[in-house]
Amino acid sequence: MSEIKKIATRDSYGNALAELGQTKPDLIVLDADLAGATKTGIFKKAFPERHWDCGIAEANMAGIAAGLSTCGKVPFISSFAMFAAGRAYEQVRNSIGYPHLNVKIGATHAGITVGEDGATHQCLEDLALMREIPGMVVINPSDDIEAKAAVKAAYEHVGPVYLRFGRLAVPIINDAPDYCFEIGKGRVLKEGTDVTIFATGLEVSESLEAARELEKDGISAEVINIHTIKPLDEELVAASAAKTKKVVTVEEHSVLGGLGSAVCEVLCEKAPAPVLRIGVEDRFGESGPAVELLHKYGLDAEGIYKKIKAYLG
Repeated sequence: MSEIKKIATRDSYGNALAELGQTKPDLIVLDADLAGATKTGIFKKAFPERHWDCGIAEANMAGIAAGLSTCGKVPFISSFAMFAAGRAYEQVRNSIGYPHLNVKIGATHAGITVGEDGATHQCLEDLALMREIPGMVVINPSDDIEAKAAVKAAYEHVGPVYLRFGRLAVPIINDAPDYCFEIGKGRVLKEGTDVTIFATGLEVSESLEAARELEKDGISAEVINIHTIKPLDEELVAASAAKTKKVVTVEEHSVLGGLGSAVCEVLCEKAPAPVLRIGVEDRFGESGPAVELLHKYGLDAEGIYKKIKAYLG
Protein backbone atom coordinates (compact mmCIF):
# COMPACT_ATOMS: atom_id res chain seq x y z
CA MET A 1 0.00 0.00 0.00
CA SER A 2 1.45 3.37 -1.05
CA GLU A 3 2.05 5.98 1.61
CA ILE A 4 -0.56 8.75 1.88
CA LYS A 5 0.80 12.04 0.57
CA LYS A 6 0.94 14.76 3.23
CA ILE A 7 1.56 18.48 2.79
CA ALA A 8 1.39 21.33 5.30
CA THR A 9 -1.17 23.93 4.27
CA ARG A 10 1.35 26.72 4.91
CA ASP A 11 3.34 25.25 1.98
CA SER A 12 0.17 25.22 -0.09
CA TYR A 13 -0.32 28.90 0.73
CA GLY A 14 3.13 29.89 -0.50
CA ASN A 15 2.81 27.84 -3.67
CA ALA A 16 -0.67 29.21 -4.41
CA LEU A 17 0.52 32.81 -4.04
CA ALA A 18 3.40 32.21 -6.45
CA GLU A 19 1.08 30.58 -8.97
CA LEU A 20 -1.50 33.36 -8.75
CA GLY A 21 1.20 35.98 -9.05
CA GLN A 22 1.94 34.87 -12.60
CA THR A 23 -1.42 36.12 -13.87
CA LYS A 24 -2.44 38.66 -11.21
CA PRO A 25 -0.07 41.65 -11.33
CA ASP A 26 -2.10 43.49 -8.69
CA LEU A 27 -1.42 40.79 -6.10
CA ILE A 28 1.20 41.83 -3.54
CA VAL A 29 2.43 40.07 -0.41
CA LEU A 30 3.49 41.59 2.90
CA ASP A 31 5.20 39.60 5.62
CA ALA A 32 6.39 40.33 9.16
CA ASP A 33 9.91 38.91 9.15
CA LEU A 34 8.63 35.33 8.81
CA ALA A 35 8.69 34.69 5.05
CA GLY A 36 10.60 31.45 5.51
CA ALA A 37 8.09 30.08 8.01
CA THR A 38 4.88 31.39 6.41
CA LYS A 39 6.21 30.26 3.01
CA THR A 40 5.58 33.64 1.39
CA GLY A 41 9.28 33.40 0.56
CA ILE A 42 8.20 31.26 -2.40
CA PHE A 43 6.34 34.28 -3.77
CA LYS A 44 9.27 36.55 -2.90
CA LYS A 45 11.66 34.43 -4.96
CA ALA A 46 9.38 34.67 -7.99
CA PHE A 47 8.30 38.31 -7.57
CA PRO A 48 10.78 40.15 -5.32
CA GLU A 49 9.41 43.55 -6.34
CA ARG A 50 5.93 42.59 -5.06
CA HIS A 51 6.96 41.15 -1.69
CA TRP A 52 7.50 43.55 1.19
CA ASP A 53 8.99 42.59 4.54
CA CYS A 54 7.49 44.89 7.16
CA GLY A 55 9.63 43.56 9.99
CA ILE A 56 8.25 42.47 13.35
CA ALA A 57 5.48 45.06 13.14
CA GLU A 58 2.25 43.23 12.37
CA ALA A 59 -0.05 46.12 13.25
CA ASN A 60 1.87 48.43 10.93
CA MET A 61 1.73 45.75 8.21
CA ALA A 62 -2.07 45.71 8.43
CA GLY A 63 -2.17 49.48 8.06
CA ILE A 64 0.15 49.43 5.05
CA ALA A 65 -1.99 46.77 3.39
CA ALA A 66 -5.13 48.81 4.05
CA GLY A 67 -3.60 51.78 2.27
CA LEU A 68 -2.35 49.72 -0.67
CA SER A 69 -5.79 48.18 -1.15
CA THR A 70 -7.23 51.65 -1.75
CA CYS A 71 -4.72 52.06 -4.61
CA GLY A 72 -5.98 49.07 -6.59
CA LYS A 73 -3.68 46.44 -5.12
CA VAL A 74 -4.82 43.12 -3.59
CA PRO A 75 -2.56 42.65 -0.54
CA PHE A 76 -2.05 39.36 1.28
CA ILE A 77 -0.56 40.00 4.73
CA SER A 78 1.11 37.08 6.47
CA SER A 79 2.31 36.07 9.91
CA PHE A 80 1.65 33.40 12.52
CA ALA A 81 -2.03 33.25 13.50
CA MET A 82 -1.17 34.43 17.01
CA PHE A 83 0.24 37.66 15.57
CA ALA A 84 -1.99 38.13 12.50
CA ALA A 85 -5.21 37.69 14.48
CA GLY A 86 -3.95 38.55 17.96
CA ARG A 87 -1.29 41.23 17.92
CA ALA A 88 -2.76 43.07 14.93
CA TYR A 89 -6.42 42.65 15.95
CA GLU A 90 -7.20 46.33 16.42
CA GLN A 91 -5.73 47.29 13.04
CA VAL A 92 -7.42 44.36 11.29
CA ARG A 93 -10.74 45.37 12.84
CA ASN A 94 -10.53 49.14 12.42
CA SER A 95 -8.28 49.64 9.37
CA ILE A 96 -9.39 46.63 7.29
CA GLY A 97 -12.72 45.36 8.59
CA TYR A 98 -14.49 48.64 9.39
CA PRO A 99 -13.92 50.18 5.92
CA HIS A 100 -14.39 46.71 4.37
CA LEU A 101 -11.16 46.85 2.42
CA ASN A 102 -9.93 44.22 -0.02
CA VAL A 103 -7.16 42.78 2.16
CA LYS A 104 -6.45 39.07 2.67
CA ILE A 105 -4.89 37.75 5.88
CA GLY A 106 -2.79 34.59 5.52
CA ALA A 107 -2.38 33.28 9.06
CA THR A 108 -0.06 30.30 9.39
CA HIS A 109 1.01 28.17 12.37
CA ALA A 110 -2.48 28.04 13.88
CA GLY A 111 -3.58 25.67 16.65
CA ILE A 112 -1.68 23.33 18.93
CA THR A 113 0.17 21.69 16.02
CA VAL A 114 2.61 24.60 16.10
CA GLY A 115 4.14 22.10 18.53
CA GLU A 116 7.28 22.90 20.44
CA ASP A 117 6.79 26.67 20.13
CA GLY A 118 4.31 26.30 22.97
CA ALA A 119 1.26 28.09 24.33
CA THR A 120 2.36 31.62 23.43
CA HIS A 121 2.43 30.74 19.72
CA GLN A 122 -0.42 28.20 19.59
CA CYS A 123 -3.36 30.41 18.65
CA LEU A 124 -6.61 28.74 19.68
CA GLU A 125 -8.75 31.88 19.57
CA ASP A 126 -8.30 33.25 16.04
CA LEU A 127 -11.47 31.84 14.48
CA ALA A 128 -13.51 33.39 17.28
CA LEU A 129 -11.75 36.75 16.93
CA MET A 130 -12.03 36.94 13.16
CA ARG A 131 -15.61 35.75 12.76
CA GLU A 132 -16.74 38.53 15.10
CA ILE A 133 -15.51 41.21 12.69
CA PRO A 134 -18.44 42.31 10.50
CA GLY A 135 -17.98 41.34 6.85
CA MET A 136 -14.88 39.19 7.46
CA VAL A 137 -14.82 35.87 5.59
CA VAL A 138 -13.13 33.13 7.64
CA ILE A 139 -11.67 30.06 5.90
CA ASN A 140 -9.89 27.04 7.42
CA PRO A 141 -8.87 24.60 4.63
CA SER A 142 -8.41 20.90 5.27
CA ASP A 143 -5.58 19.96 2.88
CA ASP A 144 -3.22 21.10 0.13
CA ILE A 145 -5.84 21.07 -2.64
CA GLU A 146 -8.37 22.99 -0.60
CA ALA A 147 -5.80 25.50 0.66
CA LYS A 148 -4.72 26.41 -2.87
CA ALA A 149 -8.34 26.72 -3.98
CA ALA A 150 -9.09 28.89 -0.94
CA VAL A 151 -6.26 31.31 -1.76
CA LYS A 152 -7.60 31.70 -5.30
CA ALA A 153 -11.16 32.19 -4.02
CA ALA A 154 -9.94 34.75 -1.48
CA TYR A 155 -8.23 36.73 -4.22
CA GLU A 156 -11.39 36.74 -6.31
CA HIS A 157 -13.61 37.73 -3.37
CA VAL A 158 -13.91 41.49 -2.92
CA GLY A 159 -13.52 42.25 0.76
CA PRO A 160 -11.50 41.09 3.78
CA VAL A 161 -10.71 37.37 4.13
CA TYR A 162 -8.98 35.49 6.95
CA LEU A 163 -7.21 32.29 5.83
CA ARG A 164 -6.00 29.82 8.47
CA PHE A 165 -3.06 27.52 7.65
CA GLY A 166 -1.11 24.93 9.62
CA ARG A 167 2.47 23.85 10.18
CA LEU A 168 1.82 20.09 10.38
CA ALA A 169 1.75 18.09 7.14
CA VAL A 170 -1.75 16.67 6.60
CA PRO A 171 -3.16 14.04 4.20
CA ILE A 172 -4.62 15.06 0.86
CA ILE A 173 -8.33 14.20 0.96
CA ASN A 174 -9.89 16.49 -1.65
CA ASP A 175 -8.48 14.81 -4.75
CA ALA A 176 -11.86 13.72 -6.13
CA PRO A 177 -12.37 14.60 -9.82
CA ASP A 178 -15.51 16.59 -9.00
CA TYR A 179 -13.92 18.65 -6.21
CA CYS A 180 -15.02 22.28 -6.28
CA PHE A 181 -14.31 24.96 -3.69
CA GLU A 182 -16.91 27.61 -3.00
CA ILE A 183 -16.79 30.12 -0.15
CA GLY A 184 -19.59 29.40 2.32
CA LYS A 185 -20.43 25.92 1.04
CA GLY A 186 -19.61 22.83 3.12
CA ARG A 187 -18.91 19.44 1.54
CA VAL A 188 -20.38 16.09 2.53
CA LEU A 189 -17.45 13.67 2.48
CA LYS A 190 -19.30 10.67 3.89
CA GLU A 191 -23.02 10.04 4.14
CA GLY A 192 -24.39 8.80 7.46
CA THR A 193 -27.58 8.37 9.47
CA ASP A 194 -26.68 8.12 13.17
CA VAL A 195 -24.58 11.22 13.84
CA THR A 196 -23.18 14.18 11.91
CA ILE A 197 -19.55 15.20 12.34
CA PHE A 198 -18.86 18.78 11.26
CA ALA A 199 -15.09 19.21 11.04
CA THR A 200 -12.73 21.94 9.88
CA GLY A 201 -9.05 22.23 8.97
CA LEU A 202 -6.75 19.32 9.74
CA GLU A 203 -9.50 17.75 11.86
CA VAL A 204 -11.40 16.78 8.70
CA SER A 205 -9.00 13.93 7.85
CA GLU A 206 -8.91 12.84 11.51
CA SER A 207 -12.72 12.83 11.61
CA LEU A 208 -12.93 10.73 8.46
CA GLU A 209 -10.65 8.15 10.04
CA ALA A 210 -12.70 8.21 13.24
CA ALA A 211 -15.87 7.70 11.19
CA ARG A 212 -14.37 4.60 9.59
CA GLU A 213 -13.71 3.17 13.05
CA LEU A 214 -17.26 4.01 14.14
CA GLU A 215 -18.55 2.17 11.07
CA LYS A 216 -16.89 -1.01 12.37
CA ASP A 217 -19.06 -0.64 15.50
CA GLY A 218 -22.21 -0.28 13.43
CA ILE A 219 -22.40 3.51 13.82
CA SER A 220 -23.12 5.42 10.62
CA ALA A 221 -21.44 8.82 10.84
CA GLU A 222 -21.94 11.60 8.31
CA VAL A 223 -18.77 13.65 7.87
CA ILE A 224 -19.01 17.20 6.56
CA ASN A 225 -16.08 19.44 5.78
CA ILE A 226 -16.80 22.99 6.93
CA HIS A 227 -13.92 24.87 5.34
CA THR A 228 -15.69 28.23 5.67
CA ILE A 229 -16.50 29.16 9.24
CA LYS A 230 -18.03 32.43 8.07
CA PRO A 231 -20.28 32.62 6.16
CA LEU A 232 -21.36 29.23 7.50
CA ASP A 233 -23.34 26.85 5.28
CA GLU A 234 -26.42 27.11 7.49
CA GLU A 235 -28.67 25.18 5.10
CA LEU A 236 -26.35 22.15 5.05
CA VAL A 237 -25.78 22.28 8.82
CA ALA A 238 -29.51 22.36 9.58
CA ALA A 239 -30.41 19.67 7.02
CA SER A 240 -27.82 17.17 8.23
CA ALA A 241 -28.66 17.75 11.90
CA ALA A 242 -32.36 17.24 11.15
CA LYS A 243 -31.49 13.95 9.47
CA THR A 244 -29.18 12.38 12.06
CA LYS A 245 -30.56 14.10 15.20
CA LYS A 246 -27.10 14.13 16.84
CA VAL A 247 -24.20 16.47 16.08
CA VAL A 248 -20.47 16.59 16.78
CA THR A 249 -18.13 19.46 15.88
CA VAL A 250 -14.37 18.97 15.65
CA GLU A 251 -11.78 21.75 15.47
CA GLU A 252 -8.16 22.48 16.36
CA HIS A 253 -9.34 25.57 18.20
CA SER A 254 -10.97 26.46 21.47
CA VAL A 255 -14.47 25.03 21.87
CA LEU A 256 -15.44 28.63 22.69
CA GLY A 257 -16.23 30.85 19.75
CA GLY A 258 -15.11 28.72 16.81
CA LEU A 259 -16.82 26.12 14.63
CA GLY A 260 -18.69 24.51 17.53
CA SER A 261 -20.17 27.82 18.61
CA ALA A 262 -21.09 28.75 15.04
CA VAL A 263 -22.88 25.43 14.49
CA CYS A 264 -24.73 25.68 17.81
CA GLU A 265 -25.93 29.18 16.93
CA VAL A 266 -27.52 27.85 13.75
CA LEU A 267 -29.01 24.72 15.29
CA CYS A 268 -30.65 26.47 18.23
CA GLU A 269 -32.61 28.56 15.74
CA LYS A 270 -33.20 26.18 12.83
CA ALA A 271 -32.79 22.52 13.81
CA PRO A 272 -32.41 21.91 17.58
CA ALA A 273 -30.23 18.87 18.30
CA PRO A 274 -27.78 17.77 21.00
CA VAL A 275 -24.21 18.81 20.17
CA LEU A 276 -20.82 17.51 21.33
CA ARG A 277 -18.08 20.08 20.74
CA ILE A 278 -14.63 18.52 20.35
CA GLY A 279 -11.74 20.96 20.50
CA VAL A 280 -9.44 22.46 23.09
CA GLU A 281 -11.33 23.04 26.33
CA ASP A 282 -10.98 26.32 28.22
CA ARG A 283 -7.19 26.16 28.49
CA PHE A 284 -3.95 27.10 26.78
CA GLY A 285 -1.80 24.75 24.74
CA GLU A 286 1.64 23.49 25.75
CA SER A 287 4.99 22.68 24.22
CA GLY A 288 5.47 19.28 22.60
CA PRO A 289 5.57 17.38 19.30
CA ALA A 290 2.49 18.22 17.22
CA VAL A 291 1.27 14.64 16.77
CA GLU A 292 1.64 13.93 20.49
CA LEU A 293 -0.28 17.08 21.37
CA LEU A 294 -3.14 16.07 19.09
CA HIS A 295 -3.28 12.75 20.91
CA LYS A 296 -3.06 14.27 24.39
CA TYR A 297 -5.86 16.74 23.65
CA GLY A 298 -8.03 14.03 22.11
CA LEU A 299 -7.96 15.64 18.68
CA ASP A 300 -6.54 12.72 16.71
CA ALA A 301 -8.73 10.05 15.12
CA GLU A 302 -8.50 7.83 18.19
CA GLY A 303 -9.55 10.61 20.55
CA ILE A 304 -12.43 11.69 18.31
CA TYR A 305 -13.63 8.09 18.00
CA LYS A 306 -13.60 7.56 21.78
CA LYS A 307 -15.41 10.82 22.51
CA ILE A 308 -18.14 10.10 19.97
CA LYS A 309 -18.58 6.56 21.24
CA ALA A 310 -19.05 7.86 24.77
CA TYR A 311 -21.39 10.61 23.54
CA LEU A 312 -23.62 8.13 21.73
CA GLY A 313 -23.63 5.79 24.73
